[in-house]
Amino acid sequence: MEQATSFAPVTWRLRSRTLSTHDHTLIMGVLNVTPDSFSDGGQFITDAGAADLEAAIGHGFALWESGADLVDVGGESTRPGSHGVDEATELARILPVVRELAASGMVISVDTSKPGVAEAAIEAGAEVINDVTALGDPAMSRLCADAEVGVVLMHMKGRPETMQDDPQYDDVVADVRDFLVAAAEEAGAGGVSSERVCLDPGIGFGKTHHHNLQLLAHLDTLVAAGFPVMVGASRKGLLGKILEHAGHPTPAPGRDPATGATIALAVAKGAAVVRVHDVPSALQAARTADAIGRMVPAHGRMMSGHRGWRVTVEALDSDPVGGVWLEVRSSDPAEAIKLRALGFAGFLVAGDHHRPHHLSMTVSP
Repeated sequence: MEQATSFAPVTWRLRSRTLSTHDHTLIMGVLNVTPDSFSDGGQFITDAGAADLEAAIGHGFALWESGADLVDVGGESTRPGSHGVDEATELARILPVVRELAASGMVISVDTSKPGVAEAAIEAGAEVINDVTALGDPAMSRLCADAEVGVVLMHMKGRPETMQDDPQYDDVVADVRDFLVAAAEEAGAGGVSSERVCLDPGIGFGKTHHHNLQLLAHLDTLVAAGFPVMVGASRKGLLGKILEHAGHPTPAPGRDPATGATIALAVAKGAAVVRVHDVPSALQAARTADAIGRMVPAHGRMMSGHRGWRVTVEALDSDPVGGVWLEVRSSDPAEAIKLRALGFAGFLVAGDHHRPHHLSMTVSP
């Protein structure tokens, strides 16, 4: 049986490491230390209104141990209609959490648009700044460039307080793509390397229900811009409307199965990262979509290669809980390098991505 794959892995450089989709789509776990986030608001805030640091840190460890590649810590809600908080409040909520989680070796992203918060978070060990304003403050570009952190540039039409007040676009897919590409170019002009940039279309941020559906359906248009793309549709109102229309109204915490559908579709469209509240269910959806989308053949079967090359995959070991890493081997090292670059290495088909086992890939013309 012969199959072809169009999958091509992407890399995303962070402050001290590089993440890659060579063996799986990346999962970013959400940790909101806020009283008013739409899904988990108040979960990590005490009755007195202060951050419940022990609970927040414990949840961060749970996200990581469940398989998250990054944990995204936020101290200010940006849900529709929300109002911002001052820098001191945001710092008090997140800084001890970031410091503790980063010290344990986790890859920490911080969801903020304030340069002061970003600077303190980077000093505490954050690897990524996830900015809903796409580095709209020039000071953020300079800071991220100097610190050499990864950045997520998100599209948002307006501000959280008013962004859902009749948002309009000429062509939402083209408009969002053009905005984000321009934002990446502007960040580059400020010194942020393009290899550190990830783009987020901003599902639910200044978009109607139809806009959100269009962006998800045509996500490959944004992927074609050449940057890693992150999708954050987890538990959002988009899903609530779909389920209500189907006769199954579901509050946000119950929308993880619907979130899984968006994950599978996003992976199929080429997303590099999915941002989610429930990591275990998201990991199942993403890994299944990875296996199908990358069309990995059964052990020992043939797969069509680039320009007539063929590869034979054979197991080198059989760890039943491990992932699968395909290693290109050829009598001509130059050809092996070419095949790696073309995406014929690095497919995860099952199991825990922290414990991959190896397969050989023998190449012949």
